[in-house]
Amino acid sequence: QVQLVESGGGSVQAGGSLRLSCAASGFSYSIYCMGWFRQAPGKEREGVATISTTAGSTYYVDSVKGRFTISRDSAKKMLYLQMNSLKSEDTAMYYCAALYSGVCSGIGTFPAGTYLGYWGQGTQVTVSS
Repeated sequence: QVQLVESGGGSVQAGGSLRLSCAASGFSYSIYCMGWFRQAPGKEREGVATISTTAGSTYYVDSVKGRFTISRDSAKKMLYLQMNSLKSEDTAMYYCAALYSGVCSGIGTFPAGTYLGYWGQGTQVTVSS
């Protein structure tokens, strides 16, 4: 059973930075992609960024390209999301995901509901303008 624990959320002013971390355990061979998703109040969950567990290829939704960076430390079983130049519209609960179904490279194209896997409890990010 995969377990994911996020940390690093908080409140920041627009233009600031935060780094989210996700500690993973119980990894299985079926997990081929890991990612970050977010959900703002009253909105559907959306994909933010993914990274393939084999090649390490990264993918981003258009709204965060150039501002967010997803990375991993396989040895430590950690996933990260460096968020720079934060905007008020980035305010949301951010979830770490270990995926066994869905198109890793299709983040931002396919609905978040098409991605199946294990999810963390989430960490809140609030950006004030």
